[in-house]
Amino acid sequence: MSKIMLFNKWDTSAIKADDPGLKDYINLHPLIIPRTGGRNIGIMFWKTKSNVVERMMNKIMVPGHKGKKHKTSSGHCCGKALGKYKIMEKCLAIIESRVKKNPVGVLVKAIENAAPREEITTIEYGGAKYPKAVECAPQRRVDLAMKMMVQGSYAKSFNTKKHIEEALADEIIKAFNLDQSSNAIAKKLELERQCDASR
Repeated sequence: MSKIMLFNKWDTSAIKADDPGLKDYINLHPLIIPRTGGRNIGIMFWKTKSNVVERMMNKIMVPGHKGKKHKTSSGHCCGKALGKYKIMEKCLAIIESRVKKNPVGVLVKAIENAAPREEITTIEYGGAKYPKAVECAPQRRVDLAMKMMVQGSYAKSFNTKKHIEEALADEIIKAFNLDQSSNAIAKKLELERQCDASR
């Protein structure tokens, strides 16, 4: 019996998440085309049932805003799923050619490395507002890691000759190698430094 391979190229059966907090939230069930057409919408926490590559494609479609302002990343929110499908496929092919490893495994490790463990919330006490460090939920850790990777790659490819698939592949490889020039790793370290200061 032949294996079901992602994009009909990459086997995901042997890939496992090492982080015990994230292993239930990084889904790698076998799938040829990572596009379920929104069948997980409307039920709380069901996005964990989506393949992690599909979630990354959805994040490329809607990368979110930086600091509650409409930045350059907003112009890419077109919702064209086929275009993002091609971006993700090319990006994984670039990662495979550079790292010489299974690109889905590299993506999973990059998400684990870039996922922040803590974040800042604001509490109001006696009319004054104070920052307070809180633990980050595992679902949110995965979402934040993907968001920071996509926003960093869009910032590097906007108004330049660099294509988004190359910028995204660079970002994922840097996060995989724990390189601090990666936007996601830099943001994670900055956030955790702020948390240390506000205990």
